[in-house]
Amino acid sequence: MKKYLSELIGTCVLVFMGCGTAMLVGCDAANGGGYILTALAFGLSVVAMAYCVGNISGGHFNAAVTLAMLMRKKISTKDAVNYWIYQIAGAFIGSGLLALIFGMSGKKDMTGGLGSNGLAGVNGNAFAGFLVELVLTFIFLMTIQGVTSEKFKHGSFGGLIIGLTLTFVHIFGIGLTGTSVNPSRSIAPAVIAAMQGNGAPLGELWVFIAGPLAGAALAAIVYPALEKK
Repeated sequence: MKKYLSELIGTCVLVFMGCGTAMLVGCDAANGGGYILTALAFGLSVVAMAYCVGNISGGHFNAAVTLAMLMRKKISTKDAVNYWIYQIAGAFIGSGLLALIFGMSGKKDMTGGLGSNGLAGVNGNAFAGFLVELVLTFIFLMTIQGVTSEKFKHGSFGGLIIGLTLTFVHIFGIGLTGTSVNPSRSIAPAVIAAMQGNGAPLGELWVFIAGPLAGAALAAIVYPALEKK
């Protein structure tokens, strides 16, 4: 249970800090500084949680990461299912806190889509959005596997490298899809925003589930093949 609660806490912090920062600074092409701040918020959230509760659960905080680890047989099916449940629950808590705080503080105009992902940056083209998410998640998961490889030791810097890589993929992806690379992070803001009558259409949500999962699955196949002698 401690592992599952660690995933809940880590995902909650990721959504609360990452999506909350996006709500505060804005993420439009005319405001490039907002891109950087939002990307850093997501990346630094992973760094903080990796060194906080990551040593308990492995620090996934991401359904796509859990899928890759399941495919690599580094986690049991039972744990994977529970990780997914608790990650999504943590994301809902984080999104709910944002809706509550921004609503109570009189900043209801900022609640918008609660930092949810959308296809506006690719002109509504679902296939383009799917490809963006697949490629960015592939890059992210290849890095995670390299950093955590038992063959190539990276010491205590793993959490920092992974967090910086998340920042890296966000910088590119924010203007296109808002950058998901994490179904756990995408589901809760989209659902709560839709309940409030805001955010992107729920019909687009599949892109931010299928794209990251496909990218993670591909990385889980490619990296072991490259790592072999």
